[in-house]
Amino acid sequence: MRVRLVVTFVLVALLSAVTATALAYRDARTAVLQRTQNTAVNDLRERVATVAAGFDLPPDQRSLSRFAAQVSEGLGARIVVARHQDLTAVSDAYADTEGRITAELRAAVRAGDGARFQRVQWRGEPYLVVGMPVTYADGDRRTSGLEVFAITDLRAERDDTAALLDSVREGTVPVVVAAALLALLAAGTVLRPVRKLGRATRELAAGDLGSRVAVRGHDELADLARTFNETADALQASDAELRAQEAKARRFVADVSHELRTPLAAMTMVATVLEEDADQLPPDAARAARTVGAETARLSRLVEDLMEISRFDAGAVRLNAFEADLADTVRASLALRGWTDRVTAELPEGVRAVVDRRRVDVIVANLVGNALRHGAPPVTVTLTAPGDDHDRVARLEVADHGPGLPPEARERVFDRFYKADEARTRNTSTAGSGGEADGDADREADGQGSGLGMAIALENARLHGGTIEVDERAAGGAVFTLILPLRRTDAEGEGDR
Repeated sequence: MRVRLVVTFVLVALLSAVTATALAYRDARTAVLQRTQNTAVNDLRERVATVAAGFDLPPDQRSLSRFAAQVSEGLGARIVVARHQDLTAVSDAYADTEGRITAELRAAVRAGDGARFQRVQWRGEPYLVVGMPVTYADGDRRTSGLEVFAITDLRAERDDTAALLDSVREGTVPVVVAAALLALLAAGTVLRPVRKLGRATRELAAGDLGSRVAVRGHDELADLARTFNETADALQASDAELRAQEAKARRFVADVSHELRTPLAAMTMVATVLEEDADQLPPDAARAARTVGAETARLSRLVEDLMEISRFDAGAVRLNAFEADLADTVRASLALRGWTDRVTAELPEGVRAVVDRRRVDVIVANLVGNALRHGAPPVTVTLTAPGDDHDRVARLEVADHGPGLPPEARERVFDRFYKADEARTRNTSTAGSGGEADGDADREADGQGSGLGMAIALENARLHGGTIEVDERAAGGAVFTLILPLRRTDAEGEGDR
């Protein structure tokens, strides 16, 4: 915008200067020529009247030459040509007058009763030729047949107007420079508040809700700055309110989860006793006892997941990271849950990284448990080492051969409490792969999860600086890929957050 303003100012100034120069040159040239023409006509008329008073007609060549010389002497040595019928006399015998006195001017003088003039170019130089007939002084204005022409050199007038044009043209440069300086000053005055407003807007977009701009004056820019500040104030107040509500919600979830742990522990003990004695109870009572035990276990897992999510939201989670072999870590996780015979594992040795083994175990348990519960066998777990020094990440793929995930489910599979198909929440034997996006280490038995497992898995991956991606297999089924950076350190136990 600064460049556009400066260019506009300069163009306007240049156009104004050129227009003023052209008008000044035209007016000055017209005035100079008009004054010269009037002077030449008046001088010739007066001088001819003076000399013709003692001149006898018809003249001979000598008297006509004397007449031309006398008229020329009174006109400041201008070239004078006198003509009477076939006689012609020139005040300067060496002057070429044929090219300067045109036939049109001669015809006009011969036909008229007053002075006539014409500007001509002769050999590239300007001249003014004034002609007039000599009349008798008897009051009848009869022409005597004597014609007089005076040739005036206009080179001095041309040089004067050219000098004026040069001076005006030289003055154009300072005008353009001054216009550019004024344009820069105006651009700075206008654009400085705009730049400050743009900087404040970028800061606001980056998360600095305290960014404001100073309001100066009462023009449109001041109104814009005032509106920006009011908008930022409203946004900051709204953000503060949302943060406060979010903090209250997190505290509420954490408090409720914490308060539920004690009664749930008691309920779990009672449910365990009932399940142990279920075989001695009537069929209906036994079924109810087992249902109470399963639901109590599920509620306990939900409370634990809620507490874990609340810790992630509060930023209170820390890694207990050590350098470990990822293949051993994954193998231990599968063996702990008895999945070794149900999962095909390709786990090459030597892929080492700094990880929190407990949290990697949670990730593997969620991904593999989800595949076993909602996919179709075989379920494969494949660990891929980095291919070169530029690819310093390890990839753990968990794939099944189920119907796969529709695109809308893949986009939301890591959302909290998301279920791809609510109708399948109680019928896991017919559910598609990833249909209920959860899973945990101990959920395989009953097929029901809290709906937070995949969200917790993703948070744990991000805690390691990695992520989890989901895609479709070409042959059918879903593929979840855990991507972990291969970081190493000698200071074991340092966390990332």
